[in-house]
Amino acid sequence: MIDLRKKKDLTAEVFTSSMNDIMFFLMLFFILISTLLNPSMIKVALPGSKSSQSIQKKEINLTMTKEKTYFVNNTQVPFDALEGQLKKELSADPEAYIMLRFDNTLPIQDLVDVLSVGNRLNSKMIIATKKLK
Repeated sequence: MIDLRKKKDLTAEVFTSSMNDIMFFLMLFFILISTLLNPSMIKVALPGSKSSQSIQKKEINLTMTKEKTYFVNNTQVPFDALEGQLKKELSADPEAYIMLRFDNTLPIQDLVDVLSVGNRLNSKMIIATKKLK
């Protein structure tokens, strides 16, 4: 007997029409999360410098805005509690650097006040700058 029915070829198909949407949302998610995890999310206008150096060790970010608001690792801290907070951060990692991020419009006395706190803690401090063009 001859089978006259048409044989159906089975083929596997993967529908990728929604893959673009999934990839877009994943990319958007990772971009948003990476900006939230960035320690320097507090925007300050850094002073300029012609030379730059990159540090690969752990750092504690100390930011001071032009409104004289202090942040230690994105946590707002009053100036009176700054030394205690830095001591607590340094006790977790004594080899860490304190990265000073100051607005360039602040008077030098504010920087000296913070440097004296770091001097009392015997900590290593670095001033963050932006590269001049």
